[in-house]
Amino acid sequence: MQYVLTLTANPAAPSLNAAAVAEAEEALRSNGLSVGTADWLSSEIAVDLPFDGTLAEDLADTLRSALSNLSADINIQPSAGRRKRLLIADMDSTIITSESLDDLATYAGIGDKIAPITARAMRGELDFEEALKERVAMLAGHPSSLLDRLLAEVEVTPGAQALVATMRRDGAYTALVSGGFTSLTGPVRERLGFHTDRANTLNVTDNCFSGTVGEPILGRDAKLVALNDFCAELGIDPANAVTVGDGANDLAMLQAAGVGVAFRGKPAVREAATFRIDHGDLSGLLYLQGYKQSEFAD
Repeated sequence: MQYVLTLTANPAAPSLNAAAVAEAEEALRSNGLSVGTADWLSSEIAVDLPFDGTLAEDLADTLRSALSNLSADINIQPSAGRRKRLLIADMDSTIITSESLDDLATYAGIGDKIAPITARAMRGELDFEEALKERVAMLAGHPSSLLDRLLAEVEVTPGAQALVATMRRDGAYTALVSGGFTSLTGPVRERLGFHTDRANTLNVTDNCFSGTVGEPILGRDAKLVALNDFCAELGIDPANAVTVGDGANDLAMLQAAGVGVAFRGKPAVREAATFRIDHGDLSGLLYLQGYKQSEFAD
């Protein structure tokens, strides 16, 4: 079979069953496609449906509309070459559950000033670098010890540990690339086992935030640059990479990779990305690569 449709549900609320698979198979057939035997990657959570035929450019969107009653993610790709040799992940609202700069602002008592700017920047409504400078300037004078609280309270997104550990075990290079700050990406990298991390530097003077970001700033294009850099170092094509993120500054990276996944992304990012996870967790990136749950690293 030339292509595969992967259905993934939220592991915290498994919802896939034989009826859902039958409905997806019928939707494929109604688009003139020949469907093979379903391959369950995880009971009630993930299933592959191989198929042949002429692939319409908007088939995934057509199926998402036709199967909107299913609480499942719907993604289509060629059957060959699914397992990737490079993982690049965004951090905020992707590998971790929150926006770290918003969290710092909340601790400083200015969350209501900073969070709306973050939201607009992530939707692509503001220049990323200018929005970053504006928000960081508001932290000037607040104690840098707020970073300790952030590190103590940060929550890792479900599935992140398995994603990094499994891909690294199988020889992939793993990178955490963020428009956030090295003071957090470093500890998160160590906690999850990423090979490397790239992020901005949050300047500190006399144990207080200076209100500035170290230059050069990793801006809107930084993640695409990172993708190209790592591919060059590994001697691979971007088609051999899987990338994941949620915001407008992730989009170029998502569109350039073989599998670029909008993870619970902002509306404009979901619309523009080929692959989407709106229901599942980050283990969905392993299912997209054809892994069975039994193959996940401990």
